[in-house]
Amino acid sequence: MLNDVTFGQYYPAKSFVHSMDPRAKIVLMIAFIVAIFLAKNFFGLAAVILFLIVAVAFSRVPFGRVLRSVKMILFLIIFTAVLNLFFYSGSSSYKPLVDWWIITITYESIINTIFLAFRLFLLVMGTSVLTLTTTPVALTDGIESLLTPLKWIKFPVHELALIMSIALRFIPTLMDETNRIVAAQKARGADFETGGLIKRAKAVVPILIPLLVSAFRRAEDLGDAMDARCYSGAKGRTKYKKLTFTWRDLIGLLFVAALITGIVFLNIYLGGKFEILGYFL
Repeated sequence: MLNDVTFGQYYPAKSFVHSMDPRAKIVLMIAFIVAIFLAKNFFGLAAVILFLIVAVAFSRVPFGRVLRSVKMILFLIIFTAVLNLFFYSGSSSYKPLVDWWIITITYESIINTIFLAFRLFLLVMGTSVLTLTTTPVALTDGIESLLTPLKWIKFPVHELALIMSIALRFIPTLMDETNRIVAAQKARGADFETGGLIKRAKAVVPILIPLLVSAFRRAEDLGDAMDARCYSGAKGRTKYKKLTFTWRDLIGLLFVAALITGIVFLNIYLGGKFEILGYFL
């Protein structure tokens, strides 16, 4: 599973999405998330899925590479869906399928669970497209540019963008370090795959300690490197690359605006997901 982490891993390619301005891609991602939570029925989610498929196709990133990002939170999606299935309290007029103690399962809760799982799935995949098609440096520049108005109230925009960039950059590095530590521990006879929950939790300790030591050492080395290069924050710094909006960014913004508009119309004319429940039963 550690090899399936795609956040912070840039996939180099020459594509429509790669050539877009990072600020436009960040705005598109935020608008995409808004569209996911605006969708109140499966037709709206279908429009979101179609938009995501088009975005992945124009990014020239293998679809399997994007899907790998979901594997690392698959347990979270299943766990959340199960809780929602058992404890969702809706206003369904349908007879409960299961009604035992505090657990009630209805057609409405089943549909709601599927709907929630799709939302989480699309949320992770949409974010992965951003990180796979944008370098950490470009993300930093884009975030800093978008948050520029906050500089008027003395907010450390540059430092915040730098922290986020470093965090994204070191996720795959720490994952590689974890894999090496696990391989070294297995070579010494450590067992991480058998036993109960408590035994597996204890087996993680020999991984966490050297990983934390390695993370602090890397942070110290990075700080020394920045000091050696006389880094002093945003004051007096210039940009090597100037960010500019192009026709690609305009097309992307128009498409996501059309997506949100379409979802709003679907919500108005088709109603909520439970008002059209009869279409699926």
